[in-house]
Amino acid sequence: MTDSKTATKLTIDNSGVDPQTNFSANPTFAAIIESRMARRRFLKGSVGAAVAAIIGSSIAGCSSDSDPVASPAPVVPPVGAAPLLGFAAIATNRMDTITVPEGYTATTFLPWGTPLNGTYPAYLADGSNSGSDQEQQVGMHHDGMHFFPIDSRTSATNSEEGLLVFNHEYIDNNLIHTNGITTVPRLADEVRKEVAGHGVSVAHIQKQADGSWALVNNSPFNRRITGATPMELAGPVRGSAKTVTKYSPDGSRTRGTLNNCGNGYTPWGTYLTCEENWAGYFMNADADKPREHSRYGVPSGNGRYFWETATPAADVYQRFNASSTGASAADDYRNEPNTFGWIVEIDPFNPDSVPQKRTALGRFGHEGIIFGKLEEGKPLVVYSGDDSRFEYIYKFVSTAPYYKNTAGGHLLNDGILYVARFNDDGSGEWLPLDISNTDFMAKAAAEGVSFSDQADILLNTRLAADVAGATKMNRPEWGAVHPETGEVYFTLTNNTARAEQQTDAANPRANNATGHIIRWHERETQEAMAFDWDIFLLAGDVGTATPDTDLTLSADNHMASPDGLWFDKNGLLWIQTDMSGSQQGEGPYGNNQMLVADPVTRQIKRFLVGPTDCEVTGISATPDMKTLFVNIQHPGDRSNPGDFTSNWPDGGNSRPRSATVIVTKDDGGVIGS
Repeated sequence: MTDSKTATKLTIDNSGVDPQTNFSANPTFAAIIESRMARRRFLKGSVGAAVAAIIGSSIAGCSSDSDPVASPAPVVPPVGAAPLLGFAAIATNRMDTITVPEGYTATTFLPWGTPLNGTYPAYLADGSNSGSDQEQQVGMHHDGMHFFPIDSRTSATNSEEGLLVFNHEYIDNNLIHTNGITTVPRLADEVRKEVAGHGVSVAHIQKQADGSWALVNNSPFNRRITGATPMELAGPVRGSAKTVTKYSPDGSRTRGTLNNCGNGYTPWGTYLTCEENWAGYFMNADADKPREHSRYGVPSGNGRYFWETATPAADVYQRFNASSTGASAADDYRNEPNTFGWIVEIDPFNPDSVPQKRTALGRFGHEGIIFGKLEEGKPLVVYSGDDSRFEYIYKFVSTAPYYKNTAGGHLLNDGILYVARFNDDGSGEWLPLDISNTDFMAKAAAEGVSFSDQADILLNTRLAADVAGATKMNRPEWGAVHPETGEVYFTLTNNTARAEQQTDAANPRANNATGHIIRWHERETQEAMAFDWDIFLLAGDVGTATPDTDLTLSADNHMASPDGLWFDKNGLLWIQTDMSGSQQGEGPYGNNQMLVADPVTRQIKRFLVGPTDCEVTGISATPDMKTLFVNIQHPGDRSNPGDFTSNWPDGGNSRPRSATVIVTKDDGGVIGS
């Protein structure tokens, strides 16, 4: 470290968790569970009861005691199909490698720094690649991901060629440069490299004759979207006075996407990337910060990586200073943070397309995005969680109905955004965040909150949810929708701010570091305004029981901090964990892992354990379910320059690199069988 860097006492927070900014009086989820458990019971006992609690037109175990719901028969695999969960669960470990069950093979693929075309600069093991190099290479810290078969726009059945599209959530300054950050003020090329390390990679891949996968060299589809790529604002916020900047005087455009965590994909074959903990990248030294900044945690001091200090100065980096420095918003970047916090739609099959930030879906710390079960002639339904302590779960319902032959991004520009309230009797309500809703506007007026138009509501989604009276949750992260029944599952990763007086039968732990999974079923239709809910899983050590169920965790499946969540086409629920480094190093769980659950029987088995200090995140598969793609993020994230806590995947004394892992079954069978 240089004297300059030491003198500034540079502290960079790579925890991936934004500070708590919700101090509203809305009830916590724990308080609601406590009241609910005093009034009703879940179904329990036999496997049949467990099935009734999970599968059906409503979740029987989630219904109000006064409104019992009959359960249909469980989904049965086709005759002759391979049995699901046929593998032997693996044990936890702290090895610096990928562990999968016997009969499976895991192969590293497309690590950070891989050139996306053969003429691009190669990855340099000493971390000395330049900013321009990084703009042409796979980014850092892989996260959400989706495999698009090359025939996605027709049959979508090709399992041997396609586009693998994946996020890059953040960068580790101790690894991306040879010796970490050189100095503050920051060197412009180091900042350029860090901005380029964020965003999304589009990689055209193909299965080879020997069964391995390779990048299709010089494919026109291979592409990087970074923290500096030009983008359009779409939907109600486009053209708002609060998105006017020096770069976009009409408030219609911005540059880049940041902190891309979870993901989604549309029925029309495009990719959705989610901007999660974006607020910390900016700074605003104004004495009075607007609510669009303060409610989201934009700091008053320097941004997370000090990008605004880049020297020589350049407009593309000065935009991270959101202070009022000019005569008007068109003369500075006071509104730049308002162009982040959105869901971004990317067309991977059109390299010339401009990414669209879909503002009707709300502005917050999006962890992921999932579509409800599709129905021709019915509105689209989309769910997303706000990954911060005591934040909310949201649902968007499109105004126009979905028709496969005409569906497109326009469906995400017009609709109503709702926020969830979980009632103490096991029911729930979707509360509209809508300028035309008189009840909502009356609540806002009663609390002294005003909104000028729908754009103002969406720019202040968290505040609007406070006003509506939503339920404060424990870091809502990824969601998944069962492919047959339409039940929705959401991970609530953890909340160490839970106080002792908030403990209850369903969440009996203060300082809750292990999290749980909630699920619900919409009443009657996906776009319904009411739902029924219960707790699917309480995470924890061996012996942790989910009350009023038969589920007790064992050595085969104990876990902490569930995060990534995905249903495969066979109805198996894949669960990925994101424990902190200290929790991995000192707790009973070993390294972060991936488990798979049968939601009909509640059987859960550990399938994969990642290398040292990593997060297991991001998952997709080929249509035939014989190739599974899994992302490994930030191995060795407690490293210092030259002192690496992991050397995965290259081994030896190498610096760690995030990468995708390809998992196949040695006999060529279906993954999970």
